[in-house]
Amino acid sequence: MGRWLPHLIGLLTPIATMAGIFVGGWMMGATIYLALGIYPFLDLIAGKSSETDPLEEGRAFNYIVHIHAILVPIVVIVLLYTAYQEYSSFIWLAAISVGLSSGASGIVTAHELGHRRPRSASWWLSRLDLMCVLYLHFTVEHNHTHHKHWARPRDPTSSPWGRNVYFHFLRTIPLQLRGAYRARPRDFRYSMLVQACLLLLLALISPVVLGAFLVQAFVAVFLLEFVNYLQHHGLVREDGERANASHAWESRHRWSRWTLLELPLHPSHHLKSSTPYQRLNTHNESPQLPNGYYVMFWTALIPPLFHYRMKKSYQQYKQHTS
Repeated sequence: MGRWLPHLIGLLTPIATMAGIFVGGWMMGATIYLALGIYPFLDLIAGKSSETDPLEEGRAFNYIVHIHAILVPIVVIVLLYTAYQEYSSFIWLAAISVGLSSGASGIVTAHELGHRRPRSASWWLSRLDLMCVLYLHFTVEHNHTHHKHWARPRDPTSSPWGRNVYFHFLRTIPLQLRGAYRARPRDFRYSMLVQACLLLLLALISPVVLGAFLVQAFVAVFLLEFVNYLQHHGLVREDGERANASHAWESRHRWSRWTLLELPLHPSHHLKSSTPYQRLNTHNESPQLPNGYYVMFWTALIPPLFHYRMKKSYQQYKQHTS
């Protein structure tokens, strides 16, 4: 069986989102039930796997990531069209569902394609996906600031011990905006102008359409910043210290790996950011997260529990490596 087959599972997220909107009613929240209810249990029972193949042929994997990328604006358009056609209180369930899809499928895909050759078709598709969540500055900030300073105090996306996800969310966004502006002022201004025009257009169409769009964008961005919060939490490298796999948390949980385009193999991504997701490797020198990303999301929402579990995992890691 090809290693690419399990990665098709991730497409269930955007497909279920659209199907729920078409069915209507409580099913408009399909992805809420799926991503926040069912996936965490599957993350627990699917177990872990260290299987990787740094020489994996990439055609099927490349198709999968591009299908994700194409579905992102389609899912958002389905939401906005439904919001425009007939108002229902269920539209806000749909907006949250679309936000979860835009985060778990869209931004993850935009991150992957954002590391492809600048101005290529894949890169532009990444930009389109980010525009769908009002985060066009991400490519500049991530590629030019985060990848330079990851796990350093000056990196706004890396979080120290003791910081909770709520404060991190409020703090990191303005700092990332500032970082993107400093890195590429012209690109930043253009991105803000494009997004402002999009919001104006949606406001002219309907306040409900604008509201639904903003809700899904907020949910998607919160998911992104949760991931940023998680991936380097408590890990610090000093100025001048060479980056290595010990400066990022890794998770080998199958369900997170399959549905999030190998995003949990984050140390490998940082060591060579141009590596396609199917060729990322595991690193024994990396600290291991207590659970997969879906379980850790719920854990992060309860800061004392999150800090306890992360500290315990880090202590076990230090004992193992000492």
